[in-house]
Amino acid sequence: MSGREGGKKKPLKAPKKDSKDMDEDDVAFKQKQKEQQKALDAAKANASKKGPLVGGGIKKSGKK
Repeated sequence: MSGREGGKKKPLKAPKKDSKDMDEDDVAFKQKQKEQQKALDAAKANASKKGPLVGGGIKKSGKK
């Protein structure tokens, strides 16, 4: 076992992915995802403004 071969072998570098051109379907899909994310963020903002949904109160265990 010589000094050059000892130790852990480095993995080969993965080839870089080519940036592929997006067609109309991909563009429409990305736009739809952005709109859904905006709607979700708006719903989260509206939900955080209001208080809790249930009225709280004292919880009873049922034991006497």
